[in-house]
Amino acid sequence: MNHPSKTLADFAANLRFKNIPAPVLRRAEDLFLDWTAAALSGKGARPVEAIEHFAQQMGPGTGAAEILVSRRFTSPFFAAMVNAASSHFTEQDDLHNSAAFHPGTVVFPPALAVAQAIGCSGAEFLTAAVAGYEAGIRAGEFLGRSHYKIFHTTGTAGTLAAAAAVGRLLRLSPEQMLDAFGSAGTQAAGLWEFLRDAADSKQLHTAKAASDGLLSAYLAKDGFRGAQRIFEGAKGMGAGLSRDADPAKLTDRLGERWALLETSFKYHASCRHTHSAADAMLNLLNHNSIQPESVTHVTVHLYQSAIDVLGPVVDPQTVHQAKFSMGTVLGLIAFFGRAGVREFENSFKDSRVAAFREKVSMEFDPEIEKLYPHRWGAKVVVQTADGRTLECQIDEPKGDPGNTLTRSELEQKALALVEYSGAATPAEMRALFANIWEMEHAAKVESLLPAFERAVR
Repeated sequence: MNHPSKTLADFAANLRFKNIPAPVLRRAEDLFLDWTAAALSGKGARPVEAIEHFAQQMGPGTGAAEILVSRRFTSPFFAAMVNAASSHFTEQDDLHNSAAFHPGTVVFPPALAVAQAIGCSGAEFLTAAVAGYEAGIRAGEFLGRSHYKIFHTTGTAGTLAAAAAVGRLLRLSPEQMLDAFGSAGTQAAGLWEFLRDAADSKQLHTAKAASDGLLSAYLAKDGFRGAQRIFEGAKGMGAGLSRDADPAKLTDRLGERWALLETSFKYHASCRHTHSAADAMLNLLNHNSIQPESVTHVTVHLYQSAIDVLGPVVDPQTVHQAKFSMGTVLGLIAFFGRAGVREFENSFKDSRVAAFREKVSMEFDPEIEKLYPHRWGAKVVVQTADGRTLECQIDEPKGDPGNTLTRSELEQKALALVEYSGAATPAEMRALFANIWEMEHAAKVESLLPAFERAVR
């Protein structure tokens, strides 16, 4: 009998390091470095500090699992919670297009915490990360576009991704992994309504997905039973959270198609739905001698899912909300040439950016819609005061697999993020880079950074 939930659980439980192609392992290392920088960039952010404070109140004050933003050690559960929240704050964590899912922010926090706590090797850690990416991406694809209209897929599919990664580290049997999936799926949650109010829920979604997935795996190891058809069952995730769920997506070429390789890095510090438009705007400005003050109107042609996510943000009131405002992103590009963490922090309320935002409109484009979700493209049409109409279409923004970031660029991005947050020194980061590039050979996954008191003055 067809049983997609079991097939995916069998794959995650049985995945072995020796069966993972070298390019997948190298990409996993790239993604781990990118995630670590994103986690460090969340230091000092109010929502992250609130979740860290909760962890201090509720969790143990000692342990083997590292909280990156504070360099405090605690249990794996609370370390995973805080690290997942911090890595999803600056909008610099990775993304898988067709799943509409940020894998790193829910896979690496629990995997790192558990690997540190139980003394896993680097090879075991990378294997677990690949299991989490492969399971989580397929869960996101299974849930489909109707799910993404209402639910933040990283919060929902992320719970399953975290369970897969931790379950692999705990060496769950296929039967136990299926139980872990059942417990993870019944906890999956995360609604987009927070964007309308500039609420802090996005960090809560990743914090809960990472820690609840970890919880599910540990419970399964102790014999806790979970639903056996959590994805495709009559009252499972597909039935309750989607109108177009496709169980075939759960098992799509397992072991042949490595979905981790399809994951994109984020170059701009904004919602990924804005990136093609940002690249297109930058291209037009650089090649047509356009002064931003001379722009009279900008029309961004998009796919429907981008409009659904970005449309509610009309007048952004916070830095985080501004990252979901197409007009703000393009305004920062126009006046500062970048939409990075510092540009958002310092200038999203700049009067020139606000005025530019009012000139930007979004329009559904059926041709760009055809490319989605495999390509998150955009066409930008700019009208100027001297009567020119200029346009540029970008289908693969910087950071996508076909337009990826090199290791040197990833290191530069990481250095910029920690310089922004003050979470580490350049020397510490260079040591971190060297360790991550050799992760495969590490006998044991240890703390990524030295104790805060000794390292940062």
